[in-house]
Amino acid sequence: MPVKVVDASIIAAWCFREPRAAEAMGILRDSELHAPLLLAYELTSIARRKSITYPEKADVLEEALQMAFAIPIHWSEVDHLAVLHLALDANLTTYDACYLYLARKLGVPLVTFDQKLAHVAKKS
Repeated sequence: MPVKVVDASIIAAWCFREPRAAEAMGILRDSELHAPLLLAYELTSIARRKSITYPEKADVLEEALQMAFAIPIHWSEVDHLAVLHLALDANLTTYDACYLYLARKLGVPLVTFDQKLAHVAKKS
């Protein structure tokens, strides 16, 4: 079973039924997933933003968020000072650097739909 660090773009695409949901499901299927605790906050923020934009779908969005949290993910703390340095060195947001930091720490691939983050991750 492949081990991967997964970011919010992948989980959100699947649980909120975004256009790349099927692709996200293929990435998630039969994998051991890891993520920084930040992922939970990012998913909750996405649900909030979508609930404001589509108030008539609030119940569905809450169910989608619960579905996301039901995915078996190994949650990890990160070294915030190391994340800061990585963000500065790689010209990433600290949010994106959290995922890259964890992938590097674990020595596993980072899966993301964020093109810039994917590019930086492939270089490392």
